[in-house]
Amino acid sequence: MPEILNHQLELHKTRRPYALATVVEILGSSSAKPAAKALIDAAGKVIAGWIGGGCAQSMVSKAALECLEIGEPCVIEIDLTDEIFGAGMPCGGSMRVYVEPVLPKPLLWLMGHGRIVESLCEFAHRLGFDVIVNDAQASVEHFAKAGQIISDDSRYQQLLPQPGDFVVIATHHKGDYDSLTRALHSEAHYIALVSSRKRAQLVLKRLGQEGFSEASLARVRAPAGLDLAAKLPEEIALAIAAEMVLVRRGGIGTPLSRVLPVPDR
Repeated sequence: MPEILNHQLELHKTRRPYALATVVEILGSSSAKPAAKALIDAAGKVIAGWIGGGCAQSMVSKAALECLEIGEPCVIEIDLTDEIFGAGMPCGGSMRVYVEPVLPKPLLWLMGHGRIVESLCEFAHRLGFDVIVNDAQASVEHFAKAGQIISDDSRYQQLLPQPGDFVVIATHHKGDYDSLTRALHSEAHYIALVSSRKRAQLVLKRLGQEGFSEASLARVRAPAGLDLAAKLPEEIALAIAAEMVLVRRGGIGTPLSRVLPVPDR
C-alpha cells in the first residue's frame, strides 16, 4: 500500500492521469485477494500494485484505458475458469474489479487582473479548475481561489501551458502579444483573449505579420466567451466560463429548450 500511495502522490504532483483498479470480490480460487490494488498509467501499463497476472491484468488494463477515455469508472467481471473465453487462468473462480479513472483537474492560466479576471477565477474554481493567475498586480486578497499566483513575470516567461490547459488573456494591451505568442506555441486546449472585437482583430493581424498561420490564429477565441449580451464584469466572466465548459465537455451551445427530445422506441 505505501508503494501505491507514493506513486499516486507523484502522479498527482505531475498532473498525470491514471486508473486505480481494486479487486472487490473473489468467487472460488484466485491468486489475487479482495482489496488487492494496482495503478495503471495512461498507456495501460501497471506501474504499481498487483491484481493478478496473465490475461487478468490485460483485461484490467484495457478497461482502465476505456475508463480514462470516457472519464467514468466501471466494474468488470473476469472469469478465471475458462481458458478460451475468460482470463486464461483456470483457477476455478472469478473476480470482480472496480476500475476508477483519476484525472487531474483542468488547469486554467489567467493572465491579467481586474474584476473580470477575479470573477473568472472564482467561477473556474467552482467549476473544478485549478487556477494560476499571472499578473504583476495579482494578490491573494483578490484571488483567494487561485492555486498559484505569479507576480514577478513581466514578459510572461512562466506561462507554460501543457496539452489540455486553458489560457485566458486579459492583460489590457500591454501583455497581449507576449502572452498570446507563448500560448500559441503551446498545445493549450483553449486560448481566449478578453478584448473588444476591434482590438482582437488588431492583435491577431499583428501576430499574423509575425509569422503565425491562419490555422494557428484560429485557435484564439477573441473576443472571449459566448454571446450572452454581457455588460457587467461578472457577466463577461460568466460568458467566458460558459465557453470553457462548452469546450471542455464538447457542447454546442444550443439552448436546451430548442433541443429536440429523442423519441421513445
